[in-house]
This record gives sequence, C-alpha cells and structure tokens, in this order.
Amino acid sequence: MPKPGSVLLVIDAAINFLLGLLLLGFSRPLTDLLGVPYTTVSFYPTILGGVLFGIGVALTIEAFRHPKGLVGLGLGGAVAINLCGGMVLLIWLVSGALDLPLRGLLFLWTLAVALVGISTAEMLAHCRKRPPA
Repeated sequence: MPKPGSVLLVIDAAINFLLGLLLLGFSRPLTDLLGVPYTTVSFYPTILGGVLFGIGVALTIEAFRHPKGLVGLGLGGAVAINLCGGMVLLIWLVSGALDLPLRGLLFLWTLAVALVGISTAEMLAHCRKRPPA
C-alpha cells in the first residue's frame, strides 16, 4: 500500500514505466503504430527508455518506502523532470517542425498534456499541504 499522499507518485511512476518500456522496445513497427518519428539509430531512444524506467522505479520506491527505508525520487524531482520533458515536447509540437500523421500528433499531444498535467497536480497537492507563512 502506498504511503498517504503518494497516489500522484504512483500515477507518475506508471507513466514513466510505460514511456520507458515503449522506448526500450524502440522499433520501426512501434514507431509506425504510434505515428512518431523513426530513427535508424536506436541507441538514444533506448537509453532514454532506461532512464525513464529508472525514474519509475525511484518514484515507486518513494511511494512505498518506510521511514527508515531507501529514499526514492520525491515530488520536487518528479515535477522538474516532467515539466522539462513536457515543455520541450510542447515546444516541438507548437513549432510545427514535426511532420507526423494525425495519430502521432495525438499521441505526442496526449503525452505532453499528461506530463505537464501530472506536474501541475503534484505542485498543487504540495501547495495545499504547506501551512500558510
């Protein structure tokens, strides 16, 4: 059972696990299915997949940790990672530089909104917890 207040961390971890697995399985059929750009070199996408999967592990450790247990990635780190990734993706999408089919645009817009959305939800949850100064 996750510790109280860590439901957002579990949701965030699930998003990172999914993205990490998608990138670890980087292949032409997968990119065609999702409608996203393909590259002939899979080194960078799979490395990024490993990093995202690791972030998912760290978030899960934090969500389920015991007081004296191993510390994972906290809320601040998750917000920073998701906002940076989501905003870079939004810049690419808004620039119009990506020539993608509709399914690719829908997938990437959904991903960008999910990343910025979970970060916003995590920041709001944090602000509600803080006592007034």
